[in-house]
Amino acid sequence: MATHTLSILKPSVNNLTVRIFVRAAGLEFEEQDVWGKKSTPEFLAKAPADLTPLLEEDGLQKGSLWESCAIMQYLCNKHGLTQFYPADPAERAMVDSAMFYLIGTLYPLITRATYPTLGFPQYAGEVGPSEATDELKAQAVTDATAALADPIGGFEKFFLADRKFVGGDEPSIADIRWAASFEFLRSIDYPFSPRIEQFLSDMEEALGDAYSEPAADVRGYVESVKSPA
Repeated sequence: MATHTLSILKPSVNNLTVRIFVRAAGLEFEEQDVWGKKSTPEFLAKAPADLTPLLEEDGLQKGSLWESCAIMQYLCNKHGLTQFYPADPAERAMVDSAMFYLIGTLYPLITRATYPTLGFPQYAGEVGPSEATDELKAQAVTDATAALADPIGGFEKFFLADRKFVGGDEPSIADIRWAASFEFLRSIDYPFSPRIEQFLSDMEEALGDAYSEPAADVRGYVESVKSPA
């Protein structure tokens, strides 16, 4: 078995985050595509939350770990990858803040704005999976899409104000998480600012095939749902 085993879903940007990272970091890994194979007793024994990406390795207390940011933080700490996760407390705080801002504020809006188009299950308690009218569901998507502007603007104005990346001259794990998440917004043709478009271009240029190769899976899926046969 490879040093790191990742159970992944290729169309997912949460999974894309870690798929980019392990390639960019040059880590030895094995990917297991579990599309259509989750929720089984075998998978739930390793991941009771039924989530991917799922990292498995001997060094983990329970043998497995889910949540993309936690996986990247763990691997950076274990392997001393300070180029992606700075050791300096102030620099690390910027990376952590950018990731938590995305997870807590931006990503819930991304799910509401894009999951209906992408064909992904929506979360219980929200309008999308409820018995609300089609008009209300459409309005919920419109409202979530409009609300994206504030957190994306906050990311641009604060984290990218005087830097090429959150991590400075080179991408950090926070940059990977944001760039991967933006890939889903292509499904609704979201109008990014020139600065965000430049950020995405810079990310792919900086990471090369480590970014482009796994991103192709998400992009292919996005195009397939935008232009069904």
